[in-house]
Amino acid sequence: MLVTDLGLKKNNLMDGLWKKMPLVLPKADDLVQAKFLERSGAKAFFDLGAYGCGVVYGREYILARDIVKNLKPGEVLPAKIVELENEDGYVELSLREAGRDLVWFEAEELMKKKEVLELEVLEANKGGLVLEWKKIKGFLPASQLKTSHYPRVEGGDREKIFQELKKLEGQKLSVTIIAFDPREDKIIFSEKGAETAELKELTAKYAAGQIIEGEITGVVDFGIFIKLEEGLEGLCHLSELDWSLVQNPHELFKVGERLQAKIIGIEGGRVSLSVKALKPDPWMAAADKYHKSDIVEGRVLRFNKYGALVAIAEGVSGLSHISEFGSIDKMKEKLEVGKTYPFQITLFEPKDRRMTLSYLGDEAVKKEIPATLPNTESKE
Repeated sequence: MLVTDLGLKKNNLMDGLWKKMPLVLPKADDLVQAKFLERSGAKAFFDLGAYGCGVVYGREYILARDIVKNLKPGEVLPAKIVELENEDGYVELSLREAGRDLVWFEAEELMKKKEVLELEVLEANKGGLVLEWKKIKGFLPASQLKTSHYPRVEGGDREKIFQELKKLEGQKLSVTIIAFDPREDKIIFSEKGAETAELKELTAKYAAGQIIEGEITGVVDFGIFIKLEEGLEGLCHLSELDWSLVQNPHELFKVGERLQAKIIGIEGGRVSLSVKALKPDPWMAAADKYHKSDIVEGRVLRFNKYGALVAIAEGVSGLSHISEFGSIDKMKEKLEVGKTYPFQITLFEPKDRRMTLSYLGDEAVKKEIPATLPNTESKE
């Protein structure tokens, strides 16, 4: 019950709340300190000190009856002012709304302190999990699950992800509050913050630059998970799998396979890995071969809103900007993914792995690219 743990001296949360109370005449919606006096019929009376006498009655009494029936004279609890003076001269109060405000005050404190909560998963949906705290249902997005709970589904099939999430129903998870909105009665949880302390201890023996060997425990659209040791996995993002453009990690990596990777970052107990860092950097070889203003043959890898991504060698690619063509439609009229065309290098900074190219015109004869030419993407 709300009342049993609201003594001013016993509850630090209440202490903080009272410090925020107004020192002048209160107004509607303010929280005040209310000392229970007595019940009379369907009314409950409270001593508000300098603010006079307060009353809870009518609909507010019905809504707060579970609280009121357990009150003993002299007990103190928060109350919210509904009306400063009713027709009988009393300050009208709401206990239910005050308790609700106190819950949100507590949520704010927990979020600031990143306190860990142990909450049960009520149900799963295709976006994440539903949890409950203080009778408020909150949401834990799948993106905020810790590594070991993240659904590793080939192809990102939403129905399969949902089935994996359902396996967590009924389990208790350690989570933190990362956002809330009292107006919408909404709380957003994260499991990542709660695992930080445990993972920090596990990652203490590792450092950026270290080469590890581990087993692939998951292959997803955005990369692969590699097990470093029991309870600790690292993520090798899609962009760190190879110097060439990797469209589908499932074609190159399999669960259970062992491989080496380089640790490129450790933050908050999360380990970032790179497989391509252990391979020769093709940009270094390209530095001796290519220069600004060179006319080269480039293969069109793909289109985006900025233009066409074009590769001139294995692992060396740059952008031919949309301004070269006027519009996306015109670009697609002139270029075709998988074909090669003549381009001129307009910017070449191999140390930063940056390159831009200018399309040289429609007079070039399109041809299929040889198997030895690239299928890569630059790291912008």
